[in-house]
Amino acid sequence: MKHPHQPNDKAFTIPVRIYYEDTDAGGVVYYANYLKFFERCRSEWLRAIGHQQVELLRDPGIAFVVRSVSVDYLQPARLDDQLVVSLEVEKISRAQIFFRQHIRRAHASIAGSWQELVSGTIHIVCVNSAQMKATPIPTTLRTKLEALQ
Repeated sequence: MKHPHQPNDKAFTIPVRIYYEDTDAGGVVYYANYLKFFERCRSEWLRAIGHQQVELLRDPGIAFVVRSVSVDYLQPARLDDQLVVSLEVEKISRAQIFFRQHIRRAHASIAGSWQELVSGTIHIVCVNSAQMKATPIPTTLRTKLEALQ
């Protein structure tokens, strides 16, 4: 059984380095920046499965927008930390995607182990980009997404 803080084999991951601009006056990552890291991961995931947001805006004229976010801040990240941001697709419906996302740092004292820093659930809705109203996820894209669950 995989340890709960270890990345899932089906998870998509990207590395993120913490720079000075990411930190607050206390020297830790500003809480809202974790949402940016989650967004980068989702954008890179979409690109990795063969779709770029700019192309989806053009044809078929859709965008994915955040409907809701729930985040648990467990441990702080600090300047120069090397993090791993991951996502897993939890559920896909006609026009929605539910993600589980994590931000982890390699554990300094236990080789091969990870510290869970932030975890969250993100609810995304597919919208018609001109009207900003919910619309079904295109069939070809939805088929790819369902295969990743």
